[in-house]
Amino acid sequence: MNTENFIPLNTLCQHYKLEVNFFNTLNENGLIEIQFVDHVQYVHKESIYEIEKIVRMHKELEVNIEGIDVVLNLLQKIDALQTELLKVRNRLLLYEN
Repeated sequence: MNTENFIPLNTLCQHYKLEVNFFNTLNENGLIEIQFVDHVQYVHKESIYEIEKIVRMHKELEVNIEGIDVVLNLLQKIDALQTELLKVRNRLLLYEN
C-alpha cells in the first residue's frame, strides 16, 4: 500500500505530545481509523481536521474520550439539521415566489 496520503502515528504522537494509547483508544471508539502497513500504524491525512478537534477538546477543555464522542455526534447532528433547514428554506423560497 502506498503511504503517501498517510501520516505515521508516532509522528502525530510527537507533534501533539500524546501517547500512542490515546490514539488507539480513539480508534477503538470509532473516532479515528488507524491502518497498519508493514507493522507501522498510520492515520489518513484527511482525518487530521477531526484529530485536531479531538486533541483540542482533550487538552484545552479536558474532555475525556467518551465526552469527545458525544460532542462529535452532536456536532454531526447539528450539521445534518442545518443542511436540512437550508433545503427547507430553499423550497419555501420557491413557493413564495
